Amino acid sequence: MIEQRTGVALMAYGTPRTRDEILPYYTDIRRGRAPTDEQLGNLIMRYEAIAPAGGDILSPLAQRTEAQRDGLQTALDAAAPGEFHVVLGLKHAAPMIESAVDELAEQGFQRIVAMVLAPHFSSFSIGQYLGRVSARAEPHGIEVVGIESWATEPAYIDFIARDLAARLVTMPTDTKVLFTAHSLPQRIVDAGDRYPDELRATAQAVAERVGLAESSQWAIAWQSAGRTPEPWLGPDILQVIDDLATSENDHGHQRGVLVSACGFVADHLEVLYDLDIEAAARAGAHGLAFDRTACVNDDPAVMAALAQRVIAGR
Repeated sequence: MIEQRTGVALMAYGTPRTRDEILPYYTDIRRGRAPTDEQLGNLIMRYEAIAPAGGDILSPLAQRTEAQRDGLQTALDAAAPGEFHVVLGLKHAAPMIESAVDELAEQGFQRIVAMVLAPHFSSFSIGQYLGRVSARAEPHGIEVVGIESWATEPAYIDFIARDLAARLVTMPTDTKVLFTAHSLPQRIVDAGDRYPDELRATAQAVAERVGLAESSQWAIAWQSAGRTPEPWLGPDILQVIDDLATSENDHGHQRGVLVSACGFVADHLEVLYDLDIEAAARAGAHGLAFDRTACVNDDPAVMAALAQRVIAGR
């Protein structure tokens, strides 16, 4: 039976749900190479630091991602009733991207719109997700349309700008806004990848909406770099916080750091630990006020906007 509706492969990074899933998850990230005891212990420590009290769940990311899937389906049903079916595919955890494509193939879908729950295109990230969908779909004869970027989607910019403006009111007058995304190996950018330009486009759009001047009031920083010998994109947010603390303050009043982690669209380890714990502690050690903007998660307005992109890409 040929399915007349359009399949939607909504993709995300994935996360271990319980402590027992951390080792296979980390091994998959390392392309089948098991981590050392030290590496595994460090990751376990980080997950346990953000784990809700009680129960076995380590991170809210799985639940957040499923809510985003449901939110996109709801928005599509409202805009185009009965025309789309959303399935979730993860890069490093079940259900894997390939399983999502297989599910759509078994149901008879002939066309897939593929979207990643990340706004900024990189061949190293979103390019790989879309490539995996296409590779799995080809033997089934399924056509794939990939959505590469939504870095300047108005609803996404509005969400960040509103929250950022509200938080700035509570921060010291001398506060620096740092727009962040996950760092990537420098070699990716040296090869011509547009990832830094994508992040800058988001930052500039938000800054213009809020009325921030570049350099004096906002800057870009990178975070959560991989623990590998090769260089990664910088400056790292912790270094930027250190530099802000040692810079001159002619006004003599308290200063602050407000992070907009716009490269992340759900609460997870890189936000709840790397920012809320590690970066906040670094700022606090320097006497800097610290805050960060909220993640999109399953915000209905953003999900509705992404649904329109899916419809347009059909």
